[in-house]
Amino acid sequence: MGRDYPTDFNAYLRIGEDGRVTGYAGKVELGQGVKTSLGQILAEELDVPFASVDMVLGDTAVCPWDMGTFGSRTIKYFGPALRAAAAEARLILIQLAAEALKVPESRLATKDGAVFDSQNPATKISYGALAKGKTIERHLAEKPAGKPVASYTVSGQPISRVDARAKATGAAKYTADLRPEGLLYAKVLRPPAHGAKLVSVETGEAEKMDGVRVVKDGDLIAVLHATPDGAAAALAKVKAVYEEPDVKLDQETIFDHLVASAPQGQVVEEKGDLESGRKLAVRNFESTYLQGYVAHVPMEPHAALASVEGENVTVWASTQRPFGVPDDAARALGIPAEKVHAITPFVGGGFGGKNRNLQVGEAARLSRLTGKPVQVALSREEEFFLDTFQPAAVVKIRSGLDAAGAIVFWDYEVFFAGERSSQVYYDVPHSRVVFRGGWSGSSGASPQVFDVGAWRGPGSNTNIFARESHIDVMAAGAKMDPLEFRLKNLKTNERMVRVLRAVADKFGWTPAPAPSGRGVGVACLDYLGTYVAHMAEVEVNKATGEIQVKRIVSAQDMGGIINPLGARMQMEGGVTMGMGYALREEIHFRGRKIADLNYDTYLVPRFSWLPKLETILIDNPGLAPQGGGEPAITGTGAVLANAVFDATGARFNRLPMSPERVKAALAALGRAAR
Repeated sequence: MGRDYPTDFNAYLRIGEDGRVTGYAGKVELGQGVKTSLGQILAEELDVPFASVDMVLGDTAVCPWDMGTFGSRTIKYFGPALRAAAAEARLILIQLAAEALKVPESRLATKDGAVFDSQNPATKISYGALAKGKTIERHLAEKPAGKPVASYTVSGQPISRVDARAKATGAAKYTADLRPEGLLYAKVLRPPAHGAKLVSVETGEAEKMDGVRVVKDGDLIAVLHATPDGAAAALAKVKAVYEEPDVKLDQETIFDHLVASAPQGQVVEEKGDLESGRKLAVRNFESTYLQGYVAHVPMEPHAALASVEGENVTVWASTQRPFGVPDDAARALGIPAEKVHAITPFVGGGFGGKNRNLQVGEAARLSRLTGKPVQVALSREEEFFLDTFQPAAVVKIRSGLDAAGAIVFWDYEVFFAGERSSQVYYDVPHSRVVFRGGWSGSSGASPQVFDVGAWRGPGSNTNIFARESHIDVMAAGAKMDPLEFRLKNLKTNERMVRVLRAVADKFGWTPAPAPSGRGVGVACLDYLGTYVAHMAEVEVNKATGEIQVKRIVSAQDMGGIINPLGARMQMEGGVTMGMGYALREEIHFRGRKIADLNYDTYLVPRFSWLPKLETILIDNPGLAPQGGGEPAITGTGAVLANAVFDATGARFNRLPMSPERVKAALAALGRAAR
């Protein structure tokens, strides 16, 4: 369908003879609730009951092209296209009804999937009778503007997730749940370390096992069986020798390596003159902030099922990029992408990690070689090993305050987290922001030890952690309350002030310079047009180094809101996931060998960690809907680091704040006090 949103409204919807409406979107349901919110948009603009809408997502044969489900872009970017299509379809249905009913268009109105005569409501005709399940050939020369927000009855309402029951009962089908006739399960031979070269391989024992088929196709060595356990047992019999790369780096030395290897800086924004700003400063601050590799660890590991039948290929995949799947499969098979039909079942989380579809090419190749449908479903260990991590990154900040506590200069340099959320929204007359290296790339083409990529709020988690930590450093240096310090330096940013005041009112913030010993912190952010403010309360066990988060209050201004219930769920989920990278999540490695391959050493948030979570949605219907899937997570590291500083007086410039690091920092404070 092309590499842009189509202009034909039929690409987005189809009205059945029974009146049910099927909506089509190249987006996918990752657990963020867009199957519900997109249905609300369609029902609202078309004037049909929400219960009569069915959404088909991520099927490349019927859905309009989309670049992928990431960056909090579904409602912000695809929503307007879907709304415009429904608005045009409704007006065309009115035209068709006028002809069928012999009533002037000016007298016709729509409601509940029907067109009726406003002067004689009994005279009406259903959408199903008008459309008859077919493509509507008529189009409007001028596209309608759509309904005014004030008239909404479906959009803006808290509607429960349409997929909730299927997921709660286990009825929901994910890629690894699919069982076509003749299916073979494949396990692929993986190296012990990234960059390791295969020296020799012995598959004789595996080949002797009943029902096992061994495939060697260039760099792809796999064993296949009619059961997943049989394939796993066969792989265990394969003996392989590898030559591992000699890389002398680990999670402690990676940061100096990145800074030393960084490319030339690119200016994100520049204002005033830094030298002039330095002359105005009476207090100067300089800090470096560090973020290690973080894994995606989605509940559902990557999976793909491919069926090659002659020249036609069908692939079911757990992916965030359904329209990238045909390209991936076609590249592996050496065929045109038009020959590949990609279908996306439910996806059990992605967080940016399912933008890469390595398993798709493997499944496609194995299906062609065996003549059977083949499933490649990664184990948890493979999911860690093949992940594209949130990149290790460094941020260096130099700043200064005048005698009144105003920020007079801001010199910001970020290494390998990119520019997203690095921009200055505080009132600073002299500033410069430079980035050196982005948040994505292959380890072979960058100084990163591993492949890195989007991780829920790409680059923003690092940039916001650094900036909002440094804002707190300056507030403490000026002996000012951290909220009042922000408000003082945000006088021209009324929207940010609004979210800060809203969260402070709900939290019950009492001004005091940090560290106050109370364990409270604040952070604010602008994530691609969505404004967020967090306040947190923590308790630190100084004997064990454990941080217990007691309470987090979050306020979010995301413009117009399609589903407030879904928006609150995304805020709560984002904050909860953010506690992981803030407190425990970090990949340990030696050279290019990963030490964390399962949940026994890689800790994600647990139920026992959860604080009291409170959310505030700022009413801002005058602004078009912005993203809601990622903003809240990007400030979690900063707000918790600031709260820990308030509790202990220890400033953490590196995430995660593990118990070992907390104990070491407190011990260092004790030595300094003596």
